[in-house]
Amino acid sequence: MLMTDVPVAEPNYPLSELCVLADLPARTVRYYIQIGLVDRPEGETRAARYGPRHLEQLLQIKKWTAAGVSLERIRALLQGEPPPVPPRHQALGSVSVRSHLGVAEGVEVVIDPGRAGLTPEQVRTFVQGVMAAFVAVTAQSSADLAAKQEQQ
Repeated sequence: MLMTDVPVAEPNYPLSELCVLADLPARTVRYYIQIGLVDRPEGETRAARYGPRHLEQLLQIKKWTAAGVSLERIRALLQGEPPPVPPRHQALGSVSVRSHLGVAEGVEVVIDPGRAGLTPEQVRTFVQGVMAAFVAVTAQSSADLAAKQEQQ
């Protein structure tokens, strides 16, 4: 006997079970619902039921709060804003590649393209911009100095 298109019921949980699965207090879950970080449950009061979507939301929020992300930023992330570039802590013995841009005597810019999320083309554009800015600043300083000397 073949089973055809038998609907599989999505699991649903009461608040107490959801709290155990997410390892969060009921008060916290209710607060997240109240401020709109977690979707409202199906049903009301003691009959309220929570599904896998609620559990996923809670686990994601828990992960972000453990990483130090504010609830305001979590709200923005849940609404589709791009996530922040996570800080990469260097382990002992790890190797990283950085570019050192010598702008002038005593002026150096260190670029870590991997941590900054820059492509090689973006690094080139950045370097050109830094150099152009330095030339503009030093040219202005030279013009100011020449004008001062003429006034004396």
